[in-house]
Amino acid sequence: MTADIIDGKAFAATVREKVAAHVARLKDAGVTPGLAVILVGEDPASEVYVRNKGKQTLEVGMNSFEHKLPVDTPEAEVLALIDKLNNDPAVHGILCQLPVPDHINDDKVINAISPEKDVDGFHISNVGLLATGQKSMVPCTPLGCLMMLRERHGSLSGMNAVVVGRSNIVGKPMAALLLKDSCTVTIAHSRTKDIEALCRGADILVAAVGRPQMITGDWVKPGATVIDVGINRIAAPERGEGKMRLVGDVEFASAAEVAGAITPVPGGVGPMTIACLLANTVTACCRANGLEEPEGLTA
Repeated sequence: MTADIIDGKAFAATVREKVAAHVARLKDAGVTPGLAVILVGEDPASEVYVRNKGKQTLEVGMNSFEHKLPVDTPEAEVLALIDKLNNDPAVHGILCQLPVPDHINDDKVINAISPEKDVDGFHISNVGLLATGQKSMVPCTPLGCLMMLRERHGSLSGMNAVVVGRSNIVGKPMAALLLKDSCTVTIAHSRTKDIEALCRGADILVAAVGRPQMITGDWVKPGATVIDVGINRIAAPERGEGKMRLVGDVEFASAAEVAGAITPVPGGVGPMTIACLLANTVTACCRANGLEEPEGLTA
């Protein structure tokens, strides 16, 4: 068996098209969604990510508000900016790019953002709403994974799902979303006994553990759908001295021989994260204005 490759780039492009179409309808109704991004410091990876967010925000017709602050910006100043954005009717989505410098408390920043504008889905209120099956803002990466799974399978009801990883950003919300779609869900982690056998029972296997190529083909149930959230850099001596390459948490070649479908790294889950950020911003805008939410872009 050779797995179908789930093309995250193509899927993300489709999501952005849907977002752009809904933005156009909102503009006809006199509303333009706005996304504000805060970047504290000069982390190169974060700067690239923020730049891509801004570019894609404008491409779908939304307003983009970027706030780049020096690395030594006091925590109180960051919180004051968030408060200002919370009260700005032109801003429907707010995110502060993580990680922030050590002198700033991540949780304070995350929970200072209005839950209704928390398009990252990290606010404690949104976490609680998601966990209890209520309407919330959903973290972007798990939302993207869910969209791809629904596209692949239609209904997920009754499927056995294993999520490897228990982070607040991916593992836990991913499990909550799968449970909400009536999967039977197990979260595996570093202390899980006989994790290989557990994974072999999964119809859906989501890898979000942050360990390069941890999951090999003999962990995968024949025909299973494998969603690889991991993004890891490893040495690539075949490309030259000091060269690196990106790999996931799944050993792709062996898993692809067993799985029914699999996401590659790069080009799988990654492109969906920004696409779902845009989708969340449109959703937040609709909710703020009492308008119909975009079909197919929410959990």
